[in-house]
Amino acid sequence: MIAPLAAALRSYSRDGADLVEANLDPVAPGGSGLTLAPWPNRIAEGRWVLEGEVQQLDITEVSRGNAIHGLLRNTGYAVESRSESEVRLVATIYPQHGYPFQLTHRVSYRLEPDESLRVSQSLHNDSQLAAPVALGAHPYLRIAELPTEELRLSVQAGTELLVDEKMIPIEPASVSADSDLRRGRRVAELEMDRSYTDLAFAPDGLARHTLSAPDGRSVTLWQDKACQYVHIYVSTGFPGRNKAVAIEPMSAPANSFNSARGLHWLSPGEEFAIEWGIESVL
Repeated sequence: MIAPLAAALRSYSRDGADLVEANLDPVAPGGSGLTLAPWPNRIAEGRWVLEGEVQQLDITEVSRGNAIHGLLRNTGYAVESRSESEVRLVATIYPQHGYPFQLTHRVSYRLEPDESLRVSQSLHNDSQLAAPVALGAHPYLRIAELPTEELRLSVQAGTELLVDEKMIPIEPASVSADSDLRRGRRVAELEMDRSYTDLAFAPDGLARHTLSAPDGRSVTLWQDKACQYVHIYVSTGFPGRNKAVAIEPMSAPANSFNSARGLHWLSPGEEFAIEWGIESVL
């Protein structure tokens, strides 16, 4: 199920097995399934500088004083087209204080012949000025009825972003014994809200991050090379679950409007796009 609000992935199953944390509440808990534009994650204090002038975004993460997850998380998208295997949604980012640009965000969800899910997101700059942009999404993965804390999480990344007390990146660092997930660790052992980069892209151009069960079942989120970052959030507050794992593909990490890490500047009329998806072994 795809919700018009934030073009969010609310449910996805294969052969009767839920592969994302399904939630049909009017407001998705923990950002569950949201698409994120024109930035994912956080902007420190909602402030950044455009041509020497300070821009002030609305503070949407009040507890830490940041602007979080872009400008469309409370926006309803229109259905642009629909078929048995694909739905395309579209919404407009209008010029506003803190972000004086107009862009179009399009999101496509497509079921492939093997029932895997492919998601495409794009931003088109409809302004007369170059606009800073980044894209991301916030799906929580699961494997059917299994408690997520009993699964193993593997993330093929060699660098983490160290953060301050407001979850704003300070500097990159090689993964430590505590943060290295390349060989997989049980979710029960993890308390994590962390961004990674230096992803291991396979010959097909995709990086993959996997939740796996002892019985051989697995669910994997893949992301293309436009997404050079992934954010891992292990939640203990998702309704009805002891632990839930968000695997968030991102083209840029938190505070990219200030750090320029992963940030794209779109000229008028240009487009930026990412792809990610979910595959499984059941």
